Amino acid sequence: MDIYQLAIRPLLFNVVKTDSEWLHQQTIRSFSWLSKTPASWANQRLQKSLCLYDSRLEQNLFGLNFPNPVGLAAGFDKDGVAAGIWSNLGFGFAEVGTVTFHAQPGNPRPRLFRLPLDKAALNRMGFNNSGAVAMAARLAQEKHELTRSIPIGINLGKSKITPLEAAAQDYLDSFRLLKNLGDYFVVNVSSPNTPGLRSLQDASMLSAILDLLQQENRAHKPIFVKIAPDLDWVAIADIITLAKTYQLAGIIATNTTISRDRLKTQAIDQTGKSPQDEAGGISGEPLRDRSTEVIRFIWQQTQGQIPIIGVGGIFSAEDAWEKITAGASLIQVYTGWIYEGPMMVRRILAGLLSKLEQSGLNSINEAVGLQTKIPKF
Repeated sequence: MDIYQLAIRPLLFNVVKTDSEWLHQQTIRSFSWLSKTPASWANQRLQKSLCLYDSRLEQNLFGLNFPNPVGLAAGFDKDGVAAGIWSNLGFGFAEVGTVTFHAQPGNPRPRLFRLPLDKAALNRMGFNNSGAVAMAARLAQEKHELTRSIPIGINLGKSKITPLEAAAQDYLDSFRLLKNLGDYFVVNVSSPNTPGLRSLQDASMLSAILDLLQQENRAHKPIFVKIAPDLDWVAIADIITLAKTYQLAGIIATNTTISRDRLKTQAIDQTGKSPQDEAGGISGEPLRDRSTEVIRFIWQQTQGQIPIIGVGGIFSAEDAWEKITAGASLIQVYTGWIYEGPMMVRRILAGLLSKLEQSGLNSINEAVGLQTKIPKF
């Protein structure tokens, strides 16, 4: 029995109609407290209830060991305040941030909205975070006190006050502070909520950022680029070329979408406006098919030579399997986890093991790109 789905979510979403951002802040505070007491009874109970360990789900990718392929996407733990808790909730890895070099408050509230009819969220947070200096201090303390059991990635964004022509230096400044504290790094040039940011996906702009980062990256930390689902195939092909040129670890596909196609929600409760009249990116189920298309395209264009982290609309083992067999080595969840609750990760992992058995496969690695592999005769 899933108490979250039966009682807690209906109460928060429908009866109390709790503000999405306030609820998120309270959740993060609770997780932050739990992360500071790793040996507590509560953490032991979480591990027993929410974690599933099986060697068939393990992968070693770009020099890191992932106990399972399901990760927490960037945006949930923006300041890395709960980095120590995510393994206890069943995740195989977690990505903190987006962090910017300069601390910033983000966009005016309200800026986070649930769209239950669409199993989606609309956000225009605007990279609200405490800045790279604060994150570096926090993660250094956490690394000193705890032994990490899962990889922790750091998602880097551009500070709003930094002009676009100085973007590369802004990313570099954050990376310099954090390069010894993250297991992998993500260049986020695809959020729709910082003015002009998506223009950095242009090949010439992105190459300047990647060039500076890789010059600094003497420890050869894995670096990814996170792309928008709204790019056309030519633009994605250009980014694939850059990923090869700058020897990136891989591509994260995809960020939120600015598309409002086929949404069922007519009006958002907090504002009374339609989603079409509200700025921000859509995550959740409406993004699912497009992000899978982008994953499949990248896999096909690279013959599976560039690792892909798939994100967008994952709620079930079926959704996860679709992303993995399209070409994603790893997947990330956020909106689905909000809707489905903390038991979701374990359910997905159990479902993936069933899929492996049904397909006669011995490991999750064998399933990656299975849809697009040419059969051998």
